[in-house]
Amino acid sequence: MQDDAALAPASEGAVRYAYKASLIGAAYQFELTKEGLSWRIAGRRGLWSYGDMTAIRLSFRPVSMQARRFRADISHGDGGRIAILSTSWQTAALMAPQDAGYRDFIVTLHARMAEAGSRAALSGGLGPTVYSLGLVFLALVGLAMAGLFVRSLVTGEFAGALFVAGFAALFAWQVGGFIRRNRPRLYTFDDLPNALLP
Repeated sequence: MQDDAALAPASEGAVRYAYKASLIGAAYQFELTKEGLSWRIAGRRGLWSYGDMTAIRLSFRPVSMQARRFRADISHGDGGRIAILSTSWQTAALMAPQDAGYRDFIVTLHARMAEAGSRAALSGGLGPTVYSLGLVFLALVGLAMAGLFVRSLVTGEFAGALFVAGFAALFAWQVGGFIRRNRPRLYTFDDLPNALLP
């Protein structure tokens, strides 16, 4: 969602992006200017120079209202942190994707940070600990489902076996995709992870 009316006229070479994190309140607005990342969030505003940003973490964060949602967490040297999402709330029942605008903004941000000689830590996916716990959880659920499937077959409950197989396939498709995309990784300014961008 581009909220051009709420921002001042774009300066030359500026790239803009905006999204609504909730139904209530103004859009979160971002602009890449020659000086750095200009942001306006919940009545606060700031300007972070490209060299002062210390880290970016890209991740895939689906929610019930939007199965394809991406997130970028940007950290500043003073301890500040900004989250930029690829979706925007439009109504109580609609969270709209903004894939092209989000991708262009994130790619341009990385390019401008590289031009400024940034030494920011670039990472993608979940943290290693959370990711490992997710793999353990998946293994336990897989074992439980396999046990239920075998028990259903042994007792002759073929409808139950079919249900377990269908549920396992749906679970593997939903959760497996999340785990696959969010594998912990490091990346460079010239090689962004496609799995973590729309």
